Order: sequence, then C-alpha cells, then structure tokens
Amino acid sequence: MATLRTIKRRVRAIFKPETVLHRGQILPGKNLRFGGAHFLDNEAFLAAGERDARALMQWCGLTADSVVLDVGCGTGRLAIGIVSTLGNIRSYCGIDVNETAIDWCMRFITPHHPSFVFQYIDIRNERYNPSGLKSAETRLPLQDSSVDVISLYSVFSHMRSGDVCAYLEEFRRILKPGHKIFLTAFVEEGVKDEEENPSGYQREWKGSLHCMRFSLSFFRSLVEASGMEIIFYDHGTETDGQSAFVLQRR
Repeated sequence: MATLRTIKRRVRAIFKPETVLHRGQILPGKNLRFGGAHFLDNEAFLAAGERDARALMQWCGLTADSVVLDVGCGTGRLAIGIVSTLGNIRSYCGIDVNETAIDWCMRFITPHHPSFVFQYIDIRNERYNPSGLKSAETRLPLQDSSVDVISLYSVFSHMRSGDVCAYLEEFRRILKPGHKIFLTAFVEEGVKDEEENPSGYQREWKGSLHCMRFSLSFFRSLVEASGMEIIFYDHGTETDGQSAFVLQRR
C-alpha cells in the first residue's frame, strides 16, 4: 500500500513533472533544481554538470576508475554531468541535507547507474536543514583514505567557519594521500575574516547563510589548520563570483 508521502508525490507530479529528458539524460523537473533561475533551462543545467565533471577531470584526476564524494549533491547535477561525460564510474556517493533531493536521485539515477549512490545526512544548516539533529562534526559514512575525488560546489558558501573546519577535518580523514578536493567559496582579500550576507557584495542576499564570505588569509588558515593545503586558487570565476580552490592533504 502506497505511503502518504508517495501519494503526495504522485499528486504533485501530475502538475509539476519530476523528470525531463534532455540529450538522452534524465534531468530533475525544473521545480527541483537548485542553484539559480538560469538552471531552469535544460541545456544550462546539463552543461553545468558536464563542465563540473570536466573540471574534476582536469584538476582532480577524475577517471572512470575514481571513487567520488559529492557533498551537497542536490538533485544530481554533477552525477548527471559525470554520466554524460564519462559514463559510469567505479563509485560515486552523493550526500545532502535535503531529503527531497536525495529521494529524487535514488529513484531516478541509481536504478540506471548502480555505482551512483546517494545518502541523506541529517546535519543542521540554518538555510537548508534548520531542523537537523546532528552537528557538522558528525563522521561521514566513508572509510579512512578511501576517496579519490571530493567535490563541494557552493557548499562552504553557506557555512560558518566552525562547520567548514569540521568538514575539512573529515575530508582529510577520508581522502587518499595525493588525491584532491575541488570546492567553491566566497573569498576576497581585504575583508572581514568572516561575514554573513555582506552588504553591496555581488548581489542582494536574503535569509540565513545565503552568502558566507571569508577573507583569503582566514580561509587559508582554516585549510592549513585541518592538515590540508591549497594547490590551486582561481578568484571569482564561479557562480555569483565564488572562487575555485583545489586542496590536497599536506
């Protein structure tokens, strides 16, 4: 017998389709996409995922034999981009604090690509999961030195420094020596160490943790305190003026 949640989902799907087929790839319905209004365009959504996959290939050595952790996976933009660019890979794990997003990925990606798995983590975030029960210090569901590539697109841009540190320490534990992390964050020189929704910066920010901006020196100190190091930095080249970073274990 269908659960109440399943019934509600089926009713919603009548008016707002859960999937769209574009260039042979199953994409989430437009009402299920994160990251801004520009991703309502099917080609923009898919092309962004493919671009992110190619960035991981270039900067982090992503191959078909890689083990990947995608933090803040949403409704699978990177996963879909990897499938479209490389096909199936050895292992992909997507985690997110949004249960609806994880549910979509489990129903529409994993059945076609069994090496792509998704897990909901009930970690508190004032913007995306305010009722979460756990802190960011919770251990991630991965073994020590087991991951080749970690990706966090627009994740630290919505976290305070304490949570950033907790994640970095976990990444150092699970990342294989010599392997890499790709992430984006709002980082500038000559600003406060840490500021939420800075006025007059890039755009208008609304609500908790819409934009967490760090000074470059302070962000670097967080990375180094976790036992990591920045090996590549590209200022202001990502969504909404975020900067791109590549890290590895020191």
